[in-house]
Amino acid sequence: MKQVLGCIRRADERYHMIQPGDKICIGVSGGKDSLLLMYGLALYKLFSKKEYELYAAMLDLGLMEQDFSPVAEFAERIGVPFEVHKTDIGDVVFNIRKENRPCALCAKLRRGALNDIAVKHGCNLVALGHNREDVIETFFLSLLYESRLNTFGPVTYLGRKDVTVIRPLIFLPEKNALGAAKRLELP
Repeated sequence: MKQVLGCIRRADERYHMIQPGDKICIGVSGGKDSLLLMYGLALYKLFSKKEYELYAAMLDLGLMEQDFSPVAEFAERIGVPFEVHKTDIGDVVFNIRKENRPCALCAKLRRGALNDIAVKHGCNLVALGHNREDVIETFFLSLLYESRLNTFGPVTYLGRKDVTVIRPLIFLPEKNALGAAKRLELP
């Protein structure tokens, strides 16, 4: 966990991600990266000189019945307020729009829903659990499919929603995220 916290600190210091008084909405997918981010930001809060609040949100896409209780119990155990928000994204993508290639639309709708939730809960930051390999993969996907050199930024201001997206795990190698998730026995 020491390495995870070091990567969060490095990203925060280099890109000035977190300021005193910020309220951060953590986008929780239920995967190792987002759960590690939630735990890491809760721990970082203990030794960072910056006072900030955390709120974790998970989207229920309405695709199937899911048991979110392990994630809710984990969030409660580490002291992070957590809520599951029911959406109709699955219905829109698969039943109404009948998308042949649903991933892009689903991702766009999920981002929009998460940003709306953040604004509704008074959050000025949205934290996503992208790690170092996600940055590299996005770069190569952009190069191969769009013929341009591009990837997502560590800090992105969204003017229409007046929220800033941060990615505190961008320096964390995937293998370290996997190792930490196993050691911590994340749900």
